[in-house]
Amino acid sequence: MKTFGAALLLALVAGSLAAQQDVTARLAGRVSPDIAALVQQLATSAAERGLPVDPLIQKAIEGSAKGVPADRVATALRALSGQLDAAAAALVQAGGAQPDTDAIAAGAFALNAGLDKQNVTALALAGRPANNVAATLRVASTLAAMGVPADEVVELVTQVIASGGSTHEVLGLPAQVMAGVSRGRGVTPAQAAAGLARAAAARAGAPGQNKPKGKP
Repeated sequence: MKTFGAALLLALVAGSLAAQQDVTARLAGRVSPDIAALVQQLATSAAERGLPVDPLIQKAIEGSAKGVPADRVATALRALSGQLDAAAAALVQAGGAQPDTDAIAAGAFALNAGLDKQNVTALALAGRPANNVAATLRVASTLAAMGVPADEVVELVTQVIASGGSTHEVLGLPAQVMAGVSRGRGVTPAQAAAGLARAAAARAGAPGQNKPKGKP
């Protein structure tokens, strides 16, 4: 038993060192030493909590490539670390097993786009089991970034899923919103999204279709 415990400890240490070396290698020559050290610190802590580290690496590289001052990159990295924690908590609130790192990263992206933890939880609930939670959250993030208010994002996505929409249909929602904006004079993304949500609700209420949750 002691031998097994020692072997397990060595494996965990080796895995941690390998992860640190991977982060260092990916950042080498692409960010300043101070930012690299901060990413290493945040990534190590995130990995210990079961959170993804790739978003932190990508954020650092993106900020440095755009010439963003180091202090602003550091602030963005710390904010992202908090968003990853918040996303994980929101997904746990939705129930089920420990969320996977793809879903957590997508949830953090959603929070950064303007959704809140309750929105993320609602979308995660809607995305199970037929739809991919990570994909659902990425679509919601894109819609929010396009200017659709958070509550309307949740309404649209959940109504489409409740009407029997597949993951493929959910993935097509940003394009449908843009098409609605292009077709109508002065139509905003929010108005286009609201129209799609009403159409989905009508389909859900039709004979043979599932009704939206919470709707009579």
